[in-house]
Amino acid sequence: MEKILIVDDSALQAAQLKSILDPEYDVTVSQTAEDGLRRASGGNFSLILLDVVMPGMDGFTLLKKLQEEIITQSIPVILITSLSDVTNEQRGLILGAVDYITKPFNPLIVQARVNTHIKLYRYRRQVEQQSMTDQLTGIANRRRYEQYSITKWNEAIRLHIPYSICIFDIDRFKVYNDTFGHPAGDRVIAAVAQTAASHLQRSTDFLARYGGEEFIAILLGGASKQILGYWEKIRQAVETLHIPHDPSVSEWVTISIGGVTVIPELESSYDFYLKIADTMLYDAKKHGRNRVFWADEQLKQL
Repeated sequence: MEKILIVDDSALQAAQLKSILDPEYDVTVSQTAEDGLRRASGGNFSLILLDVVMPGMDGFTLLKKLQEEIITQSIPVILITSLSDVTNEQRGLILGAVDYITKPFNPLIVQARVNTHIKLYRYRRQVEQQSMTDQLTGIANRRRYEQYSITKWNEAIRLHIPYSICIFDIDRFKVYNDTFGHPAGDRVIAAVAQTAASHLQRSTDFLARYGGEEFIAILLGGASKQILGYWEKIRQAVETLHIPHDPSVSEWVTISIGGVTVIPELESSYDFYLKIADTMLYDAKKHGRNRVFWADEQLKQL
């Protein structure tokens, strides 16, 4: 069920809207702009109904804040205005609202406008999801990774929790392609992606195709030794697939893995630790491939 947030200081007005929408949607009511912003940032809403005139922070200020936040800027906002409130209506639409509902409420009009924007939001979400998915493997693509990694990096700073970056690729993949052909190479990429994805089962575990035969993963929580063990199991799982390689280089298709675990601070640089993870991958390759090299919280190699 789609979730709708009503932000309105009038309890009576909010209750009227809620009664119109409740049978079809999961409706939450907030009576201050500050509380509305807090709920919108963590509530996964598909639509916000926002009254313009409120004490303290008004609807326009809240609308601007919603547009500025990465988490909330894609949520459509419908303004609640009076019939004679043309100036505010125009200002709100310029600021980014998608529509308006006038007072007193006509239930059929409210339902029609809400239904229209919920459908548009669902369609946009579907298109965005497709644009963020790697078509060969079905996992996230690099564009999605670039958004996710920074959002979760900031979350790890705020919560002061471990953040692990892992980069891995398929060993001697060019030789494999040259021997078996690109269609077979594509099947190997897909098999490796699905094997790794099947082992990353926490809601915060994230895996993306970084490019070609290279992948990148983000994990929140867990000490470096625990994460190292996690990736060692994935390395073994890929080898156990027993996908034949060119016998001149290897019996089976394998992967090399590099990574780092850090508890980031405000002054920490994500790009610095990404380079550390890449260096660990390079060392895994240099020391024979088909192995995991990891840097712990003190940047000591495990």
